Amino acid sequence: MANYAISGVWKDSNNVITHYAIHQFSDRENTIGLATKTTKSNAISLLDNSQNSAITILWNYSTEGWNRGATISVVGSYPNKYLRTNQDGTVVDNLSNLINYGLVTNNLS
Repeated sequence: MANYAISGVWKDSNNVITHYAIHQFSDRENTIGLATKTTKSNAISLLDNSQNSAITILWNYSTEGWNRGATISVVGSYPNKYLRTNQDGTVVDNLSNLINYGLVTNNLS
């Protein structure tokens, strides 16, 4: 079993998520690994495995560390599967509201 966290996304020109920034993490050791840019389809395959779990993580500028966000699950059926956070009424930890790394990396000079 593996635990993962998603800290951000990449979106296309239509504002549709194409990639996720996925980290391995350990609750027990309180560690989060470096992000790997993963395609939407590979992320879905990874989390479609019932042995794996994932949450969103949010950068906390005050503590300079990550805060736990919402649980992520795979919904839909093939070929229309997608990732979704639990519906808890909190917008900030939803996948589409995470850091858009495409804006960051595309605008660096």
